[in-house]
Amino acid sequence: MNLRHKVDGQPAFVLHAYPYSETSLIVEAFSRDFGRVALLARGARRPRSALRGLLLAFQPLELGWAGKGEVQTLMKAEWQGGQPLLGGKALFCGYYLNELLMHLLPREDAHERLFATYAETLRRFADGVRESDLRRFERALLQELGYGLTLEHDAEGAPLDAATHYAYEIERGPVRLQRSGNSALSVSGKTLIDLARDDFSDPRSLAEAKQLMRALITHYTGGKGLETRKIFMELQEL
Repeated sequence: MNLRHKVDGQPAFVLHAYPYSETSLIVEAFSRDFGRVALLARGARRPRSALRGLLLAFQPLELGWAGKGEVQTLMKAEWQGGQPLLGGKALFCGYYLNELLMHLLPREDAHERLFATYAETLRRFADGVRESDLRRFERALLQELGYGLTLEHDAEGAPLDAATHYAYEIERGPVRLQRSGNSALSVSGKTLIDLARDDFSDPRSLAEAKQLMRALITHYTGGKGLETRKIFMELQEL
């Protein structure tokens, strides 16, 4: 039975919004205690709507909603402040995080730690984008969704060797190779050890971690190409 319920004072961020009817919006929000929720913001597209300037991505909000079913009605939105507006590369990377959450995060599946990681990553972006922050967020997202990487031992249970190369098999973990491979899932033991330690000071570890995360995300999104990644590659070509 789909019972009506009411939520108030819920910390949240807008992930995506799209028009609904002539004056309203459907807002996909990432909330702390209820995960990703779809909310109908009635009249939000009207020029004088109080919601019009509030429902911005990457800004901390406090939302209230009520209703039943998959899409509920937004009742209140208050800006919480403290997050500088993102621009340039930081804005682009913020949209990348949002696209990952839209593709991978199920609706109404709470992930309080991931919410905190997302908020912290946005704060870091405001000071300048570092690739290590992207890799940490990707790893945290996969961990929260039950797709955590095996980074302490290989598929046979042996401790990882920094000097050895491995093929990362998604269902098994790292499999020892006789020599370096050229696949996105081929990484050095040192990269896996550094990834476990959140240590991206070695440029090679950072580059291999990026390849590995890209391959894993492609797998878990069912091979769907991310729009932000396509746009970034087009900009690089230009």
